[in-house]
Amino acid sequence: MEVKKKYKFISRKALFQTLFFIGAVLLTIYFYPREEKFRYHFQEGKPWKYGLLTASFDFPIYKSRDQVKREQDSILKTLQPYITYNPEIGKKQVERFQSAYHTSLKNKLSVSLYNNIFNAIQEVYKQGIIAPSVYDSLQKIPGLQVRIIENNIAKTYPAQNLLTPRAAYEEILAKLPDDGSRSSLYDYNLHTYLSENMTFDRETTNKIKNELLQRISLSSGVVQAGERIVDRGEIISPHTYRILKSLESVTLKKTVNLEHRETTLLGEAIVITCLFSFFYLFLALFRPHIFNDLRSLGFLLLMIVSVTLTAYFLTQMKLLGIYLVPFAILPIIVVTFLDSRIALYAHLITVLLCAFAAPFSLEFIFLQIIVGMTAIDSLSELVKRSQLVRCAFLVFMAYSISYVGYTLLSEGDWTKINWNMFLYFGGSSALLLFAYLLIYLLEKTFGFISNVTLVELSDINSPILRQLSEICPGTFQHSMQVANLASEAANKIGAKAQLVRTGALYHDIGKLGNPAFFTENQSGVNPHQTISYEQSAKIIIQHITDGLKMADKLMLPQAIKDFIATHHGKSKTKYFYNSYKNEFPDYPINEASFTYPGPNPFTKETAILMMADSVEAASRSLKEYTEESISKLVNHIIDSQIADGLMKNAPISFRDVEIIKNVFIEKLKTMYHTRISYPELKQEEKNPGFTDKANTKE
Repeated sequence: MEVKKKYKFISRKALFQTLFFIGAVLLTIYFYPREEKFRYHFQEGKPWKYGLLTASFDFPIYKSRDQVKREQDSILKTLQPYITYNPEIGKKQVERFQSAYHTSLKNKLSVSLYNNIFNAIQEVYKQGIIAPSVYDSLQKIPGLQVRIIENNIAKTYPAQNLLTPRAAYEEILAKLPDDGSRSSLYDYNLHTYLSENMTFDRETTNKIKNELLQRISLSSGVVQAGERIVDRGEIISPHTYRILKSLESVTLKKTVNLEHRETTLLGEAIVITCLFSFFYLFLALFRPHIFNDLRSLGFLLLMIVSVTLTAYFLTQMKLLGIYLVPFAILPIIVVTFLDSRIALYAHLITVLLCAFAAPFSLEFIFLQIIVGMTAIDSLSELVKRSQLVRCAFLVFMAYSISYVGYTLLSEGDWTKINWNMFLYFGGSSALLLFAYLLIYLLEKTFGFISNVTLVELSDINSPILRQLSEICPGTFQHSMQVANLASEAANKIGAKAQLVRTGALYHDIGKLGNPAFFTENQSGVNPHQTISYEQSAKIIIQHITDGLKMADKLMLPQAIKDFIATHHGKSKTKYFYNSYKNEFPDYPINEASFTYPGPNPFTKETAILMMADSVEAASRSLKEYTEESISKLVNHIIDSQIADGLMKNAPISFRDVEIIKNVFIEKLKTMYHTRISYPELKQEEKNPGFTDKANTKE
């Protein structure tokens, strides 16, 4: 059953990992910009702000849209719409009228009136009956001629001669000899014999229309390769503007047509999928704990996709708008919550995803890699706001210096530097200051904890820590000592020192419920002497549950709660447990009554705190503080914890444990001022003939 539950959990986790991956890929593909941008900005009547521009290839000078539109409108005035004539419709309707006359209308219609109506129906069908909507559109153009197709032969016909069914009915009425004949005609349902025998031939008309439009030349000249177009400072005339627009159109013309759009989309999907796949592979191989944590994985993908889509959007809005995107904000935030290696890899993936939308891909990649590394190196631990300001300044300098260097390398000319780029760099760097607010929002959203928050929580003037120092002074001093030990050890093995320091300050806040029951807060009176061992153990263990309740009330981050829950793991209250067994060796013992609820430490930081907590508490019971006694105590405490299996879930190595032991030994020696034993001077017999001047009064 346990194996089945584990399999179910793994399957569910794998499902979400797959859904995250698919969602990130699809969003990126969907918002991928489909059009490129021209590298020059220009306006008619404004000076050309770049260097000399010459044509690197032959290209046509395209006419303006307005000019092409005028020519199209002019030639379309000669277009004659095509109408298909179907003589069978009129023939059948005439036969129906004849049949109706001989069966039901003969007694009502005179022969002369019948003949008049019969001839009139034939006439309107020869004239042509068409749908009212088509008739109205044809009559909008005065004097329009249409082409009537009959038996695959087209002939010109005035559009004004065509009739609608209603006009045909009125035409028949007009041909009757008198008003009496017209009034009697309403009883014969004549309109049922009038049907449209002409239809608009849209396909043939559009075909002829396209042929006419194709005769219009879209260009009005050709620019030869090497021909001078414009130089710096020249005012862009209408003719030069048309040449530049033509160059832009040719440069940005797609290499694939609409028929190959599916192939291009497939290429986008392959490239984007490859980049996200390599990011997943990196996490799975080198950061499996991040990969298996759906919260962290979702956070990373959200950051990558958000920055990428922002870059896509700004690229569509403005050619160089992509440089307004504060790409360095991604590594800053990731390194704040996770680590620098993940931050750099996520930044590289984001830059490569955006490079395909950047106007100068190689330049963009070079600048953003430099900027990303600058941000990570200058802000490995964000603690103060001033660090963010310094980081933003360094990012701006990195942008500026790398841009100047790249331009000189590729162009070899100072005049090729676009000074407007520094405005983009400045705007992007200034936006990095919003990382402070964004970090706070992401903390609340994903439950992360940053060094900024840890520093705020570790302020000993906070209400809860001040209360701890007043009500439980011994516990407070113990927590401070544990914080010093644990943070030093964390620094040595590459763990998060600020996290373990803050966790150490809060790990015993549950003792506020019963401060007098803990040795460090007692002053001569021990309340445990009046109660049973089970009751004592229960009170001691209760400081874990009380601490978690207080943490919930204070809305402390989950990372801090983990220290409260794990600093004793699932160990036993050994003093009361051993005392009970020694006093009642023949009685059964309820192990659960003497066991902390746990869980055992599951991170490096929580493991360090457990070791530091036990070592610091035990060190107070030493009779003498020598290097030998301290070393023996530290090794005994930590080895016992490992032997009891309390560290089996923590990702900590034997090498780390040895380093931690050495740190604790050195710190305790400093804390308790251990010294080497000085040898005493042996008393020698004084020579009667020798006078000790030091003991002689002058």
